[in-house]
Amino acid sequence: MKAGIIRFPGSNCDADCFEAARDAGFEPAYLWHKDKTINVDLVILPGGFSYGDYLRCGAIARFSPIMEAVFEFAEKGGLVLGICNGFQILTEAGLLPGALMRNRGMRFICKFLNITVETNSTPFTRLYGIGEVLSIPIAHGEGNYFSDDITLNELKKNNQIVFRYHGENPNGSLDSIAGISNRRGNVLGLMPHPERASKLLLGSSDGFRLFKGLLG
Repeated sequence: MKAGIIRFPGSNCDADCFEAARDAGFEPAYLWHKDKTINVDLVILPGGFSYGDYLRCGAIARFSPIMEAVFEFAEKGGLVLGICNGFQILTEAGLLPGALMRNRGMRFICKFLNITVETNSTPFTRLYGIGEVLSIPIAHGEGNYFSDDITLNELKKNNQIVFRYHGENPNGSLDSIAGISNRRGNVLGLMPHPERASKLLLGSSDGFRLFKGLLG
C-alpha cells in the first residue's frame, strides 16, 4: 500500500510521518501541496506550520491545489490522516467539523501526555482497545478544539470522538477532545503526534499501531 505525505511550505513533521509509515509497511512518498492528483491508499497531512498560519492555522493551506484532490479522495472513502497542523487544515477545509483555537493560557505546549482511545471502530484505531491509555506527545500553540453544542452532540452520537486527553486537558479543548473522525471514519484529525511515538527510542511506541492498523 502507498502512503502520500503532503508537504506544505512550513511542514516540519513530514519526514517523521514518512519514516513511521515506512516502518509500518507502507510505501511512502512525498506529495507537494501544488500537486493536483493523488494516487495512494493513505494521505497524511503532517504537523508543522503551514504558510498562512499567521492569519489562522490552515486557513490558506486549505486552498492549496492538492486539497481539492484530498477532498475527492476522502469522498470516495480514501484514508486521510491529519496530525496537528494537518488537523487544523482538515477543519478549515470542512473535511472535519469544528475548529482549533489558541491554547488556554496562550502558550505553545510541547510534552508527552496521556490520551484515551474512545473508539476502535475506525481503521486508525482498530489495533487499540477502547479505554486504552496511550503516551503520545503534543507540540502546538493552537490545539484548543471547539465546536457548537449541536456539533458536539453529533460527534458523541455518531461515535466520532476518537481520542480524549486523559487526566490533564493541556489546551482547554472542549470535552477534552484530542482527535475526531468524520462520520464514515475514514478521515481522522488529532493534535497529538503518533509519529513521534512510533518507537521506544523516542520515548513511546504507542502511536505505531495507528499506522500499522491502516494496512488492513
